[in-house]
Amino acid sequence: MTSETAVPGPSAAGTVAVGRLSTLQGAALYVGAVLGTGVIALPALAAETAGPASLLAWLALVVLSAPLAATFAALGARYPDAGGVSTYARLAFGDRTAATVGWCFYLAVPPGASAAALFGGAYVSSALGGGTPTTVITAAALMVVVTVANAVGLQVTGRIQLALAALLVVLLLLAVGLSLPHAHTANLHPFAPHGWTAVGPAAALLVWSFAGWEAITHLAAEFRRPERDLPRAAGIAVVVVGVLYLGVAFAVVTVLGPSAARSDAPLGELMARGIGGNARYLAAAAAVLLTLGAMNAYYAGAAKLGAALGRDGALPGWLTRGSVVGEVPRRSLAVVSALGFCALAGVSLAGVGPRPLVLMTTGSFVAVYAIGVAALVAVVALLVMSGVYLLWPLVVTGGALLYLRLNRKVCGTAGGAAGGTAGGAART
Repeated sequence: MTSETAVPGPSAAGTVAVGRLSTLQGAALYVGAVLGTGVIALPALAAETAGPASLLAWLALVVLSAPLAATFAALGARYPDAGGVSTYARLAFGDRTAATVGWCFYLAVPPGASAAALFGGAYVSSALGGGTPTTVITAAALMVVVTVANAVGLQVTGRIQLALAALLVVLLLLAVGLSLPHAHTANLHPFAPHGWTAVGPAAALLVWSFAGWEAITHLAAEFRRPERDLPRAAGIAVVVVGVLYLGVAFAVVTVLGPSAARSDAPLGELMARGIGGNARYLAAAAAVLLTLGAMNAYYAGAAKLGAALGRDGALPGWLTRGSVVGEVPRRSLAVVSALGFCALAGVSLAGVGPRPLVLMTTGSFVAVYAIGVAALVAVVALLVMSGVYLLWPLVVTGGALLYLRLNRKVCGTAGGAAGGTAGGAART
């Protein structure tokens, strides 16, 4: 394969390829990546960790997400490349840091996707019964569907994602609006039953809910006009995500009260309180669609990233195909999908549920944030709160650096956003 330039990417004929994603489709991808699965399970997990004080953790992360989203959108607009955060790390800190960031993100998606699929599966089993087997089978089915959808390509993904995002907004507004008449301020007392220090661990857990601002940067070159569309899409998504997250979290705490901590499907509980009857079926169907939207966005971004890492020499060169605008990175997608199924099998056989996967993914993402947005001091606090699960990104970092040493390559080109010429002759 000849060397490639990704800003913008050339086609096989040498002409400049132009992306097809619009501002609204990009906003829908952001909303799906950030809001999708976090809202269907984490309000309950946060309430279990910190009680009503978990609302402070939600508020803090909403505030923090604005500069994070703006930073990644600005970087994506200026350097539209499939490498995303890895490319930005190369430009700022060099090739080894770029490989570390790339590996951390790439290997965070499979366990994260497995956890997301299990969240969606829990809603299905809550509605249909069957317990853990139903949850795991549903999760596996969701992963198959997302893999097949991404193998087709991004041409229809934007339209599908836009429809899913619209459904998500309507669903959450309906759930919150209809359940709030059943809210009781007494459920806010005691406000911090586990102490104020519990807000920190709750925030670390909730990072999962706000991870995703960096995911769309890997698709930046697929936008029609990245310099205009990406910042606008991020701005729309920040407002939508912030309002809906705070609304759902407040409703879960004030409507469900202490029972929120024991709920596997808090969104279904809210809808049941507001609508009555078997609202769990509606919530289960919506949860499946939301899970598909979130997984779809992450699989698309991670598959592009893997192709870029192969192009830059940070992963085997056979992954390179798909790093240019318009190409479908099916080889990289196959790796992401296979690792996701391994993670799902591991936690299912161990019987530990999605929590370790969530915290492992969170640890990797905050490590990426710490490098990709080094100026944000608040990220350091999130690193500390992630605790033992930071061992996973440290292991991944060691693996990335070991691979570079054994491969005897230097990732990317000096000063090029695409970095595709280094190692190009070796792949020809």
